[in-house]
Amino acid sequence: MNEPSILAAIVAAFVLSVLLSPLFIPMLHRLKFGQSIREEGPSSHQKKSGTPTMGGIVVILAMVLSVLLVTFFFTDLDFNYQIGLLMLVTIAFGLVGFMDDFIKVVLKRNLGLNSKQKLLAQLVVAAIFYFVLREYEFSTVVQIPATGFSVDIGILYLLLVAVMLVGASNAVNLTDGLDGLLAGTSAIAFGAYAVLAWYAGFPEVAVFCAAVVGAVLGFLVFNAHPAKVFMGDTGSLALGGAIAAVAIILKMEILLIIIGGVFVIETLSVIIQVIVFKWKGRRVFKMSPLHHHYELSGWSEWKVVVVFWLCGIVFAVTGVYIEVWAI
Repeated sequence: MNEPSILAAIVAAFVLSVLLSPLFIPMLHRLKFGQSIREEGPSSHQKKSGTPTMGGIVVILAMVLSVLLVTFFFTDLDFNYQIGLLMLVTIAFGLVGFMDDFIKVVLKRNLGLNSKQKLLAQLVVAAIFYFVLREYEFSTVVQIPATGFSVDIGILYLLLVAVMLVGASNAVNLTDGLDGLLAGTSAIAFGAYAVLAWYAGFPEVAVFCAAVVGAVLGFLVFNAHPAKVFMGDTGSLALGGAIAAVAIILKMEILLIIIGGVFVIETLSVIIQVIVFKWKGRRVFKMSPLHHHYELSGWSEWKVVVVFWLCGIVFAVTGVYIEVWAI
């Protein structure tokens, strides 16, 4: 594999993201696509009301353009079905998020799409993704990392695909609550999968992951505290669907639980909070997702973000080590 293609994808996506963001931010301001802040959120977040959202458009555009450029200029790469599927899932989930954001900021319905509408759209994308995979005789065997154990789950693989795509997109969406939090943690997670894709001999998938890393790092320039633009559901749902699709294509499905450990913990904090509150009538955390708990415990927003980034690095390194060691 030609390693320069990975570096080229990161650099191209980063540059495109940095160049596109200053063009989109004023446009979002003019269109009054400002984020509405939930009243039940931390009071310190109310000052962020009106900050442009839907910045995920920039991330998706930078990623798509850089992948096209790199696969065109590096002759040892092919725009194969894997790249096509990854881009399809990313764009499709991004469109779901865009509709959600549009309803929130333009139609002034703060909750956006209702849960049934969002779930149905996500399941449709997951079903298309699965059936395209099956057309290419994609294996339905699931392997347990660091063990020799594997099992062919047959038609149940459709259920696994649906759970992963829907679960990951919503988990990543929950993590998008502080300036720079999602941009940093997603860059780390996709970086880990880029390494694994390269190591396992999936150059096109490695380039895709590298392009995502570059795109979100470029976006982070404008999304770091204090954020000039938010990713919105447009970006968070796209990134969540994309990382689940990468894990599936690489046949590293279970490993996503480790590499995406921050996203998993954020989701578990919400589930635990809801269950305990309904059962006992009290809260385990001051507020969920977990990053809000630390905010209300007196941590600065920047401190919470940096600590979560460090946790993401630990999870990513652990996941890479487990998979490489297993191979």
